[in-house]
Amino acid sequence: MNDVPTADPFRATDWFKSSYSAADNECVEVSCVSAWVGIRDSKALARNLLIVSADSFAHFISSLSVARSGPESLGTAGRADWH
Repeated sequence: MNDVPTADPFRATDWFKSSYSAADNECVEVSCVSAWVGIRDSKALARNLLIVSADSFAHFISSLSVARSGPESLGTAGRADWH
């Protein structure tokens, strides 16, 4: 696995939030840089961000889908599509 990048590459990228987020910007945003995902609090942009591997983030999203829909929601792919 590659070394975890610093926050610098994430500063120049686009950030995305869930379509389920409220209009008052109280949500979590994500950004992808290479094989990494940056996660930040939209109401505290000056704070540090969390950087995880894309595989770990996909597993996390998949686990949310399973918790919501049950294990049968994984299907044959074994994880939810988060792109």
